[in-house]
Amino acid sequence: MVTIQNAENALKTVYLGAITELLNTKANPLLAKIEQTSADVWGKEIRRAVAYGITGGIGAGDEDGDLPSAGGRNYLQFVGTLKNLFGQIEISDKAIRASADGRGAFTDLLDQELQSLLDASRFNLGRMLYGTGDGLLCVIMSLSNNRISVNKLGNIIEGMTVDVYNGNTPKAQKLRITSINRINNSITFDGEATLAEGDSIYVQGSRGKEITGLGAIFEDNATLYGLKKADYPCLKPYIKNSIGAIDDIVIQRAIDSLENNANSQVDFIACAADVKYAYQDYLGQYKRNVDIMELEGGYKTLSFNGIPLVYERFVDDGVMYLLNTKSFKLHQLCDWRFLETENGKILRQNQGKATYTATLVKYCDLMCDKPNGQARLTGIKAA
Repeated sequence: MVTIQNAENALKTVYLGAITELLNTKANPLLAKIEQTSADVWGKEIRRAVAYGITGGIGAGDEDGDLPSAGGRNYLQFVGTLKNLFGQIEISDKAIRASADGRGAFTDLLDQELQSLLDASRFNLGRMLYGTGDGLLCVIMSLSNNRISVNKLGNIIEGMTVDVYNGNTPKAQKLRITSINRINNSITFDGEATLAEGDSIYVQGSRGKEITGLGAIFEDNATLYGLKKADYPCLKPYIKNSIGAIDDIVIQRAIDSLENNANSQVDFIACAADVKYAYQDYLGQYKRNVDIMELEGGYKTLSFNGIPLVYERFVDDGVMYLLNTKSFKLHQLCDWRFLETENGKILRQNQGKATYTATLVKYCDLMCDKPNGQARLTGIKAA
């Protein structure tokens, strides 16, 4: 007979390992290439000593002359805060009782709930990787006849629960996106709220609390990992705007610049859909074959001289990132775990309701020890 205890045991011993594997290796092709480690985690902070430049104890001299003076390598201390990532599943008491006489039916019930959680987690993890950490999804451009037009749709999907802000002032909370019109870039909510042009939309409760994604490295912000960018040129990545037509020379020039100036080897290229089409169009013009490669996790993608060139929906139009993924680490207090009560229970009854919830959690943040070894090209268009 299926019971709450059976469900807890299944979640802990059977499902948790599978969930962890899927989220860490199959949630996103970029995430699959980034090392995940508990090193450099101190309490609620990440403190990482990062070397830059080379040692100064090298030189030539006379046979009987003075030896070169020793010169230790330069170090910076990067500081970050562990972010709190949560995901919840909910199972009703009625559903559990209805499947009590059939283990297969109960397994199907758990499978459906966990698959929904995995789908939502994969979407949001991928989105966070390319974000700035502020949780911004999009900005309202206009409102007309209950149609809310936004500046971009890549970061949102039906079913998301969001908050709306005007500057730092909250205007609406926990609105559910019910539909998206991808022809006219508009969305609708399940509730009413007084909104205006220029309002910003964030994931519920997540404003300023998401992991430090690629956007934080490339945005024009004053600090990164607790240090002033103006004081340390090694915190500034390679950025080239208004590229225009894409070709192999443009990409190779950026790769060579990273190798020559930052000793950084690009091993991953991410781009928007329109950039991928522009590059395929460029290859087609010269009757060149499109090279395909398979990545860890089963992803198939284009290849540029053996480097995976991956389409990513969370990259803005006209943008391409050239990354050295070995410079990134996802620092974590622990891997994915279910929250437990004092008695070790993970399924908790919702107060006043005949439902149970289980919460998946991970405390982590993304850090890059070589920001100047990463590149971004913008304004890319088809020839």
